[in-house]
Amino acid sequence: YSYLLRSIFGEVNLKLKRAFLFQLFVILFVTIFCALGTWQLYRLQWKLELISEITFGLDSKPIEYSNSIEKNYQRVSAKGKFNLNKQIYLYSLNESGKPGYDVVTPFRTDKNQNVLINRGWIKKELKDNPSINFKAETDKEITGLLREIYKPSIFKPDNDIKNNIWFSLNLEDLKEATGEQFNQFVIFLEDNQAKSPLPKKISIDVPNNHLKYAITWYAISISIIFYYLYFRRKK
Repeated sequence: YSYLLRSIFGEVNLKLKRAFLFQLFVILFVTIFCALGTWQLYRLQWKLELISEITFGLDSKPIEYSNSIEKNYQRVSAKGKFNLNKQIYLYSLNESGKPGYDVVTPFRTDKNQNVLINRGWIKKELKDNPSINFKAETDKEITGLLREIYKPSIFKPDNDIKNNIWFSLNLEDLKEATGEQFNQFVIFLEDNQAKSPLPKKISIDVPNNHLKYAITWYAISISIIFYYLYFRRKK
């Protein structure tokens, strides 16, 4: 009789443990998927604000550049001179996914202010080729869009300052390489006549699938909850 009771209680305890583990599984994954859905909603809000900034910038008229301007995607103009001896080559992919470099050249304005100019993309074999500088040698006035320099991801390699191969615009590295101090913005050159370097095209057509991802994560959470309720009712 005692053996029978132990067997019954043992089986009940095993079922209770399984039920507890199943509940823990449901709570854990519902929490994770809801958190992912909420994070995507935050990303959606950020992306909408970014698109709004780009739209404003593309519709804006150029204003005279100053280091005090801190408005992302503001169209600016400046008069001055390129410092071609201090330009850097930032590893980048073109619109077709081909690897090459963005030519980023320091520019000193007539008001003695330093700013970085992203002149556009070149093929790898054109690095240090004098032909990419012909137009910059004569250009004294530029127009472009201000863009903030964002902190690079932890997965990007360190800049190879010695060989002038860059993977991010690190302000400390820039000061070491050029001897000049720059602010947190770079001007992306707008020049319809330039071919090499080819100016980067900035548009509002940026990927924005965050709402779809948020709905997917929330839908998975709801599915798990329905399955859990069905399981409890059945058992």
